[in-house]
Amino acid sequence: MNIRSIPLLLGVLLASNPAWAQDNISKVNGSITAEAGQRYGKLDTVNGGIRVGEGSETGSIDTVNGGVKVADRARTGSIETVNGGVRLGREVIARGNVSTVNGSIFSDRGSQIEGGVETVNGGIGLVESRVSKDVETVNGDITVGIGSQVDGGVRVRKPSFSVSLTAVRKPRVIIGPNAVVSGALHFERDVVLYVHRTARIGPVSGADPIPFDSETAPAD
Repeated sequence: MNIRSIPLLLGVLLASNPAWAQDNISKVNGSITAEAGQRYGKLDTVNGGIRVGEGSETGSIDTVNGGVKVADRARTGSIETVNGGVRLGREVIARGNVSTVNGSIFSDRGSQIEGGVETVNGGIGLVESRVSKDVETVNGDITVGIGSQVDGGVRVRKPSFSVSLTAVRKPRVIIGPNAVVSGALHFERDVVLYVHRTARIGPVSGADPIPFDSETAPAD
């Protein structure tokens, strides 16, 4: 190859592979919006929420004080926030863990999380979604909703002493119609566990499953 042709070749490759030219977006104060249908690198901010538009593609997403909302058919890396919730639309693919400390996590129909899902103080809800690893919380409810699949297990961890002073209510764990949890369900604290008769689960420790037949679990 003629050396003088290398810059031209690189230009062609960059044009045909826009992912090479993706820019990271990093802020301290302020929200971030990834426009629909566009490609980005990593998105991170300290004080602000992050919104990912429909059909866009990003790297990892990280914020401290703010929520994360991902629109339908978007592709992201791992998602992490401290004080804020995470909401995934339909047919989203998150290539990594999805976690928050104080906030809920919800995944809508057709979405895939190629990692684990974890909260400390916040509920977890899956609707016809797939999680490749474990689903874990300390003080939140867990709903593995209709048609969802968890390839790992489900775990509710024992809270620390300082947290347990206010954690009087038992978390509700619901394994819904036609849902699958391939791994073990392990509970280090008292929970109320409802398992639909059509669901398939792994071994259970720390709780007695309560079967149900209706579309939704009974109210406590």
